[in-house]
Amino acid sequence: MKKIAFITILILIIDQASKIYIKTNFQLDDSIPILQQSWARLTFVENPGMAYGLQFGGLIGKYFLVIVRIFLIAGMVYLFRKWLKEGIHSNYLFIPMAMIFAGAIGNLIDGMFYGMIFDSGTHYETEVGRWIQYGGVSKLVPFGDGYSHFMKGCVVDMFHFPLVDWWAPDNWPIIGGKHIEFFKYIFNVADSAITVGGLLLFIFRKRAFPNGFQL
Repeated sequence: MKKIAFITILILIIDQASKIYIKTNFQLDDSIPILQQSWARLTFVENPGMAYGLQFGGLIGKYFLVIVRIFLIAGMVYLFRKWLKEGIHSNYLFIPMAMIFAGAIGNLIDGMFYGMIFDSGTHYETEVGRWIQYGGVSKLVPFGDGYSHFMKGCVVDMFHFPLVDWWAPDNWPIIGGKHIEFFKYIFNVADSAITVGGLLLFIFRKRAFPNGFQL
């Protein structure tokens, strides 16, 4: 359990510190190169949905995702307790699972509380039925005095690696004049922890689950 707690707390500290730094020092859509490399950037965006900026369903969709994350986290706590009672202590299992666990909590914190602790941010405007972006640099405020309410905050993303960033010539067939970008998704530490944890769990699945996955 100490191993799980250490990995979870470490990832959460890095995740939340990076998000708070970006939100209190960048304006929305600000983008700067990392170490002068144009293909590696810090780009501040906010999203009300899933990892890597994916979203659906407006405000109802956001509430649904928050509830799903809560059930996911509760389910993982149940599995951790079950496996430990059974005497399972495999690093191949617990390290990736702890990374996924921390990532889920990290993005849950944003969605549940960031609207309550920052003075500005992307918010849902009921009159127009969509999310409205605010471009100013945010400030931390006393809990509950923020720009929105419980479960109405947005996830802060910042890591952007456009390895290919190119405009196709206008006279090219099909793709002429189009902007070609790979990798266009912008993500955060929590997203990275979930992705890497999932990949490790898949790669070492036979060692993590020698007898198959069992609830």
